[in-house]
Amino acid sequence: MIGQKVTVMMDRPLGSKHPKHGFIYPLNYGYIPDTVAGDGEELDTYVIGEFELLDRFEGYVVAIIHRQDDVEDKLVVCRDQYRYNESQIEALVEFQERFFQSTIEMSD
Repeated sequence: MIGQKVTVMMDRPLGSKHPKHGFIYPLNYGYIPDTVAGDGEELDTYVIGEFELLDRFEGYVVAIIHRQDDVEDKLVVCRDQYRYNESQIEALVEFQERFFQSTIEMSD
């Protein structure tokens, strides 16, 4: 999926609170409609590089976060394909990914 243009629907926009764990989302977080992840739900997606509340967003999949201790991967979507490097993405998603063992896959 890396490099594909996708539409993301936000279910946890910038500044919203996680329904179970209480942390605040410092970025927009949503899902890609009509997809299925390992948990049977749609593919969850971090939207990076956008600093306003979004309901919907179109951008490119720039990375896949593979969780070794969870049943699903997360996508990272951005307006520009080569704007962020791996360590920047790791820092942006750390607020939630710190609870999991994961690796980040990006295009070469």
